[in-house]
Amino acid sequence: MNVAFLSVLIALQTSVSPAVQHLHVGLEAEKSGQLDAAVTEFRKATELDPNLTTAFADLGAVYIEKRDYAAAIPPLKRALELSPDLEGAHRLLGYALLAQGYATEAIPHLEKAHTEDALGIALLEAGKLPEALAVLQRALAQSPNDPELLYYYGRTAGLLSKQIFDELEARFPNSARAHQMMAQDYAVLRDVPSAEREFFEALRLRPQTAGLHLQLGELYARAQQWDKAEEQFRLETGLQPGSAEAFYRLGEALLQLGKFHEAREALVHSDLLRADMPETLYQLGKAAAMDGDNTMAEKSWQHLLILEKNTPLAAQAHFGLSGVYRKLGKPADADREMEEFRKLQNNTGHHPNASQN
Repeated sequence: MNVAFLSVLIALQTSVSPAVQHLHVGLEAEKSGQLDAAVTEFRKATELDPNLTTAFADLGAVYIEKRDYAAAIPPLKRALELSPDLEGAHRLLGYALLAQGYATEAIPHLEKAHTEDALGIALLEAGKLPEALAVLQRALAQSPNDPELLYYYGRTAGLLSKQIFDELEARFPNSARAHQMMAQDYAVLRDVPSAEREFFEALRLRPQTAGLHLQLGELYARAQQWDKAEEQFRLETGLQPGSAEAFYRLGEALLQLGKFHEAREALVHSDLLRADMPETLYQLGKAAAMDGDNTMAEKSWQHLLILEKNTPLAAQAHFGLSGVYRKLGKPADADREMEEFRKLQNNTGHHPNASQN
């Protein structure tokens, strides 16, 4: 009985082809991190059996592990000639082609492998921006905390936006939107006179366009021209009485101009239109404190601290509350808030005066 069993075992061992034996040795070498040895074994397997799909696929995979993408491409192509539906080989070949700059050639392989992150990058590199944006958006929904995906999504969106704006400028150079776009470009470059000129031209062509006064006001605000900013923000609130941002910006400008009561009214209105915005609550607390309404200031900053915990804005709220409590004759509460401020200041390295304006 033992002799018969041994005979069967010997027969099974000898029935394994030399190519498959090299394949097995290569797999063991790969598992142990001996990539050069694995390449040698997989290559021998392909030479002994030119139709052994797995050997070609594994050879390509090891080359990719070695980051030798050029060497990975031929064996992976051969694996797909032998087995066109081998999804893993499509994925690896797509990666290798993309790494070598052959984005257009990589696309069909990545599509067959359903590898959306790499597919989105390949579409971007191939200049297919709308398709890339859609694919990368789906990939981000699956991996929202992937910095690489966020980078490529942002890059694609930026390039697509530029492409659209270039077309707008080329086809409709004298339109209000073209002048608005040029104004925004000048604003980014901090060229205030040129941006101002383009905004005024856009407003001349379409004076009722929502957002134009807001953007012009923001230009003036960045330039510390708060009287001009107030005028533009006020015009925007007239055009868009339901815009929380317009009223917030108006309140911010009024606060900078020392018009504390008007600032408080604008910020209260902004908060009614869109509640629970930490920036609005901070500015509202500041305006109320400067206007002598310590109760509203305390309420606004306390509410902000429900929404924000370990942030620079929370530190500013603690700092503001400390001042309010000291005015109200509550030294213990003032000291407590100041201690909270110091803790957050040490954690964030942020001083309240840096962003109170």
